[in-house]
Amino acid sequence: MAETLRTDTAVAPISVRRLGRFLAAEVTNIDLSKPLDPQTVESLKLAHAEHGVLVFPNQKISSDDLKRFGRYFGKLTVHPFSTNDQEQPELIVYDNKEGNPPPSTDVWHSDETFHECPPMGTMLCSKIIPAIGGDTCFCSMEAAYEGLSDRLQKFIEGLEAIHDFIPFKSLFPNTPDGQKRLKMYELKFPPVVHPVVRVHPVTGRKSLFVNPGKFTVAIKGMQDGESRWLLDMLGRTVNTLEYHHRHKWVPDTVVFWDNRSLQHAAVHDYYPQQRKMDRVTIEGDRPLGTGAKATEAEIRRRKVPSVLSFPDRPKRQHELD
Repeated sequence: MAETLRTDTAVAPISVRRLGRFLAAEVTNIDLSKPLDPQTVESLKLAHAEHGVLVFPNQKISSDDLKRFGRYFGKLTVHPFSTNDQEQPELIVYDNKEGNPPPSTDVWHSDETFHECPPMGTMLCSKIIPAIGGDTCFCSMEAAYEGLSDRLQKFIEGLEAIHDFIPFKSLFPNTPDGQKRLKMYELKFPPVVHPVVRVHPVTGRKSLFVNPGKFTVAIKGMQDGESRWLLDMLGRTVNTLEYHHRHKWVPDTVVFWDNRSLQHAAVHDYYPQQRKMDRVTIEGDRPLGTGAKATEAEIRRRKVPSVLSFPDRPKRQHELD
C-alpha cells in the first residue's frame, strides 16, 4: 500500500491535530459562534479535504451559527426524505429517544449518493449525548482503494455504478396515494450513475465511491452475478479496522466530514436514551472518475446479441400500446 502518513499542521490562527492514521483531525483555536475570515475558511477547506473528518470541540453554538458555518463551504441542501425543521428545512434536528428511534443510518454509507451531485460534506453538532453509546464511525475510502491490489485497481477504474434511493422507498405506504407519491419521487430522483473510483476535486486522490449497503444497486452494464459479487467485495473493504476513526461524542462538538472520500455509520446502541443533534449538508458537484469509461463489451459477455440492438426486430406489446 502507498505510504499516506500525514503530519500535524498548524495554520494561524487555527490548530489542526491529526487523530487517525488515515483520516480525522481535531481543530482548535477557533470559535464557530463568530464569523470567520477568508484565510481561516480557506485553511479549513484544505484541512477538510486532507483529513476527511474535522472535529471542533467546545463549540456552544446555535443552529443559526451552524448554518452560517456550513455556508462558508457551499450552498446548504434540503434532504428530501428526512425530518427537516419546518421553518428552516436545510436544518435537520435528530432528537432520538424513546418513542422516536434513530433512522437507518447504522450501515456504512455516503450521504445521498442517489443525487446527480451528492453532497460534498455534512456537519453534525451535538446537543444532548447519551450516557452510554451513540458514537459515529468513519472509514477512509481513499485507504480502502489504496488497499486493493494493483490489478484490481486497474480493473475497477472506468467502471460506473448505479445509485438509487431504495432505502427510502419503504417510507411510502402501499396505498394508492402512497404509491402515487412514490412514483412522483422516482421521476424526480431517477437512478444515477457515478464512477466506482472517484477522484477528489481538491487533493486529486482516488477513493472507492460505492456504498452497496445503502444506495449502490449495481455496476452499470455488468452481468448481475458479477455485479453483485464485485459490489459485495468492494463493500467489505469498510471492515478493515485500520481505515476507521470512531468518534465518541461529548456535548457542544461539531464534526464536519467529507462525503466525497469516506463513508460513515452511526452506532445505535443508546436507544431509548436521548441523543440530540443538529445537522446541515453542503451541496456538492458531480463525481468525476479516472478517465475513459469501460464499455459494456469489456465487462459483459453475451451468449447471443441483445435483441434490442436490432431495429427491425418484432415489436413487443408494450411498444405497441
